[in-house]
Amino acid sequence: MSRPADPKARSALIDAARAEFARRGVKGARIGDITAACGLSKGAFYLHFPSKEGLFGSLVEAFVKELERVSLKRLTCMERFRAEHGQPGPEDVAACSERYQHFLRMEATSDLEMLELMWESRQVVTALIVGSQGTAFESVMWDLVDREVDRISREFGHLQGHHGEHPDVDPGLFGSFIVGTYLLLARQMGRLSHKPDLAAWATGIQRLMHEGTAPRSKPLPAPATPAPVAARTPSTPSTRRRHARAANPHRPPRKRP
Repeated sequence: MSRPADPKARSALIDAARAEFARRGVKGARIGDITAACGLSKGAFYLHFPSKEGLFGSLVEAFVKELERVSLKRLTCMERFRAEHGQPGPEDVAACSERYQHFLRMEATSDLEMLELMWESRQVVTALIVGSQGTAFESVMWDLVDREVDRISREFGHLQGHHGEHPDVDPGLFGSFIVGTYLLLARQMGRLSHKPDLAAWATGIQRLMHEGTAPRSKPLPAPATPAPVAARTPSTPSTRRRHARAANPHRPPRKRP
């Protein structure tokens, strides 16, 4: 008769595996190191998981499921806000209207929930970003990135669509900028030992997104192309004399002592 699986042992194995995957990657992680970190045997590991890849796959599946839940909740909140209050425009941002402040709080709350998820899953995210090469999981993070870029691009296009056909910022570029920011923050979280002020991060992200991308009355001028700098020849006494004669051809030549 097989012994029942201990749920506490499973939790201990998961915690130890997260740290091991973040430190060594999926390929480099060893079951012996995972079990040793939590004082369990390899037999206890196989009682709960078929392999280290199976364990990592369950962690990734749980993370993706939570990510989809948070993204869907955000989309639902956004649609409800539009239906009740309308879409904030540049005039709301400029006047810091009550509608804009409400919108900013709603978006910051959604960002905070996303950042909390990333903090709780930071070891799995780190392993997906830098430790999944050459495995069946190497495309997972980049598939998620592409999906989030598309989602944010659509949302931003929705916002800009109310204010002319030629937005200051391309929606695809904006989506890449925001998702890239999240990726860098996720990578930074993987290196931190203490939880940062995620609420401040969320508010800062929203202010950067909306106030930093408000349409301008006049387009910014294109940066000037610097003029090419002519190569200079080394200065010697003879070249200086030649240059002086060229500048003043009527000057009598200097007599040598």
